[in-house]
Order: sequence, then structure tokens, then C-alpha cells
Amino acid sequence: MIIILLTISAILIFFIVPLTILFFIYLTNILLLIYQRNSEVKADPLSDVWDSARKTVASFWDIYARIWHGYELHGVENLPEGPGILVYYHGAIPIDYLYFLSRLFLWKKRLCLSVADHFVFRLPGLKLLLEVTGVMPGTREECLSALKNGYLVSISPGGVREALFSDESYQLMWGNRKGFAQVALDAKVPIIPMYTQNVREGYRMFKERRFFRQLYESTRLPFTPPYGGLPVKFRTYIGEPIPYDPNITTDELVEKV
Repeated sequence: MIIILLTISAILIFFIVPLTILFFIYLTNILLLIYQRNSEVKADPLSDVWDSARKTVASFWDIYARIWHGYELHGVENLPEGPGILVYYHGAIPIDYLYFLSRLFLWKKRLCLSVADHFVFRLPGLKLLLEVTGVMPGTREECLSALKNGYLVSISPGGVREALFSDESYQLMWGNRKGFAQVALDAKVPIIPMYTQNVREGYRMFKERRFFRQLYESTRLPFTPPYGGLPVKFRTYIGEPIPYDPNITTDELVEKV
């Protein structure tokens, strides 16, 4: 009986932690709404007016990162002073990327704009959070405009497909997604690779993927439930920039990354 109870408890914990993260994300959006109302802020969500709110949000997530995953960020010195494109591996739950954004803002007071899948913008109740943290659909025009204005822009070419169907081997699932490389060439900016150690050990997807893969390919919605939340050590490494080279092709640049 005790073994059964322990097993059930372990299973529940494996699902509760991902749900807790979702709860905290919505709580963050509520805090921003309260700030907006109390301060009567009507400025552009990307303006410096929001920096005090961003600092509060970043501090909250950085504390969570330290406590639960002993989070470390290495290689910040590799980020260019000006614009650039960060390319990273997409974990089952990209909580490591949220940790990165938070610590980058706390250390450098720098905002990195993020390209997200279209389904993210269908989630109810997150509009202000997405705007204030610079999350965008990431059309070519949006990315070029952001880079022109001096922002760092991050993208995971594998996206949701990589989150759902990659595994502990950290297989990249980019397919023919080469748009990020073309944007880097058009904007004449470097590409900076980024990777988080143990992100797949912390959170995973179910092994039985055939049904969920078919469901995803037909709907483009992530129905595969994540599980985990083990307090393993997360270390994010920012690699050396791949500089702009006018003589390189898009395919060659993708291979370099």
C-alpha cells in the first residue's frame, strides 16, 4: 500500500511542477496588469517605462531558477553590444530560456526579443506579458526591424516540434527552417548559438509519440503533455558569435550554427 501511495505521489509531482510553472506565468501577467493599472502606464510595452516591472518579474524568475535548478549562465561576454540573432535548442518546457531572459535583464538591463510559435499568441490572458517581454510571431519584417533597432533577437528553429519530439539525445529538429540564417545575412548581424545543459533531464515528453506526432502535424497544436520538474542543475552556455560574412550562403551558415 505504501509503495502504491509513493508511486502515485511521484506521478502527481511529475505533473504538478509543469502546472506550477504555468500558474506562475499567469501570475506574472497579473502582476504586470496591476502595475499597468496602478501606474497608469500607456507607453509602448518595449519602452524603458516598463523596466521597473521587468526587474521585478526577472527577479522573481531568477530566484526560482536559483532555488529549483541552481541556474548558471555562462558566456554573456560573447553577446555583441549591438544586434544579433541567438539560436537555441528548445527543451520540452523552455523554462531555461525564461531563466536566461531574466538573468540577462538583471545583469545587463538588456531586453532580448523572442520569436514564438503562433499557438502562443492564442493562449488567453498572456497578452501584456508577451508584449512587455518582447515576444513576437517573428515574421521576416519584424525580425529585421528589431535588429535594425539594435535588439538581440532569439529563435529556436526546431520550435514546438523539437520541444515535443526531441529526446535526451538532444536531437535538433530544424527540418528546412533556414529563415533565421537568411535574416542574419540580410541584416548583416552575427548569429550566437546557445544551449542549456540538462534541460531534457529536467522536463520530458512521453516516449509514445506516434499518435501525438500525427495530431501535432494536423493541428499544429502541442497536445503532448510534458512531465518532470526534477531539480537538476541547469547551465546555459552562450557560444562565440558567428560573424556576418557576405560571401557565405544561407545553407553554409546553417551548417556553421
